[in-house]
Amino acid sequence: MVACLQGQSASTLPHLEKRGAATQLIVDGKPYLALAGETANTASSSLEYMEPVWPRLVKMNLNTVLVAVAWDWIEPVEGKYDFTLVDGLLAGARKNNLHVMFLWFGSWKNGISSFVPAWVKADQNRFPRVTIKSGQSIEILSTLSEANLAADTRAYTAFMRHLREVDSAQRTVIMIQMQNEVGILGDSRDRSAAGEAAFAKAVPPELTAYLQKNRDRLYPDLLKLWDAAGSKTAGTWQEVFGTGPATDEIFMAWNYARYMEHLTKAGKAEYPLPVFTNTWIVQPEDNGPGDYPSGGPEPLVIDAWKAGAPSIDINAPDIYLQNFADWVARFHRDNNPLFVPESRGDAGGAANAFYAIGQHASIGYSPFGIDNAGRLVALRPAAGAPPPVEIENLPLPKAYAVLSQLAPLILEHQAAGTIAAVLLNEQHATQNIPLGNYTVNVDRRRNRRNPSEVAPLGYGLFLMVGPDEYLVAGSDLQVTFTPTSPGPPIAGLAEVWAGRYVDGKWVPGRKLSGDDILLNYKLAEAAAENQSGSGLMFGPDGPTIQRVKLYRYR
Repeated sequence: MVACLQGQSASTLPHLEKRGAATQLIVDGKPYLALAGETANTASSSLEYMEPVWPRLVKMNLNTVLVAVAWDWIEPVEGKYDFTLVDGLLAGARKNNLHVMFLWFGSWKNGISSFVPAWVKADQNRFPRVTIKSGQSIEILSTLSEANLAADTRAYTAFMRHLREVDSAQRTVIMIQMQNEVGILGDSRDRSAAGEAAFAKAVPPELTAYLQKNRDRLYPDLLKLWDAAGSKTAGTWQEVFGTGPATDEIFMAWNYARYMEHLTKAGKAEYPLPVFTNTWIVQPEDNGPGDYPSGGPEPLVIDAWKAGAPSIDINAPDIYLQNFADWVARFHRDNNPLFVPESRGDAGGAANAFYAIGQHASIGYSPFGIDNAGRLVALRPAAGAPPPVEIENLPLPKAYAVLSQLAPLILEHQAAGTIAAVLLNEQHATQNIPLGNYTVNVDRRRNRRNPSEVAPLGYGLFLMVGPDEYLVAGSDLQVTFTPTSPGPPIAGLAEVWAGRYVDGKWVPGRKLSGDDILLNYKLAEAAAENQSGSGLMFGPDGPTIQRVKLYRYR
């Protein structure tokens, strides 16, 4: 099989490629920005349910949809595969000019083995489960069972083989998610007889060799744990990492990674699409592994995943917490490009998309439950409220419309390293960004007559398109510039245009001046701060795009 795809895979099959400062998803030979959304878990189990969903996704300005394919749906009887759903989903996506990322709900979904076939659930002797401290088994298949691994692998490779047969020419499918939010709930590790035996053995040399080789870029908390135990390069799990739940979590991470590496390699041998995982991240109320899925690719154990599953291209975070910027920074590493497969779809989600793509070169963004338009608004309208806004005018579809216009430029500037983004709120009220010959000073939009009135959320991205020229897209922001190169100290606005991009070309609209750009009428006060008193302003109806050319004076 591989031989028949070798010529194609190098140039046309979807793949990840390092281009300058960014690792990008390449689709049909060109960098691709995934403006995506994930449907509800079981939405894709019904082609009838999906029929009206497809055109709604187009109205939301998506170019990619994440949909589940469950082991149970394609192999309800052992050894007999039915790909009717898969083929129907591909047909629906193609009809609406959408790309697809399939989510393989095999052994685990949200940690639990709920999407495995009934014949697997019923035979616990053949397909053993995790045992927790109480001695009870829970509905989570064990990573340590060869039978579990073999059965899941057979089904997954059959699925990937089918994709190669029906989609390698059209290339509708561009990535695969391996399992879903894996890890043990209810305990920090598998305490079955097999689990206890494995935990008592030595740490695999592949893991300790990785730790030694990559010591300078290990996640700080993992390095601290390893150093506290003496930085040993051999020994049992507790000898190398110490005693406690964190060691249990590293142990489970290794076992999940090895299990999923086996599936990923087997699947890529059939059809070598990029593969990512998704992570249920630690919540503020969690007390330790087991409250969140222990062993999933959290930042603490992501190095164990990199060592144990090198065929997995991205370990991605599912982020619903407010401190989005903190979490993307923990997952975006030199050896781990960023993709956000699950997050919010409201106005906060629009801000998240801009920030991830602009600041962390994310290959895309995807809110969960995209088939339910109610998830695209922060609050449902109260009784007697005005009728809901048309779906394409909700915050996320509007943000996707702008990102779609800018996608070629964004991808170019990701590679060049000449792009930045901000996500401003009460906790992070302002930001100063070095970009080219200027510092870009960004604040949330303020009422000029009452500066204490501030927009609660502002976001934007910034492209340096020339030595003194910037393209800015944003919402609820005000922006000024400070020179950082030798010369006059004040940056003035030579020209400001509002506009849009059509087929990759800039189409200017209004030329902005006067009240459109005046932030501070107290010019002596502004001059004392080496500011002109003028800047870019973005209102709450955005995001919108402005192009500015700067000049300098004393």
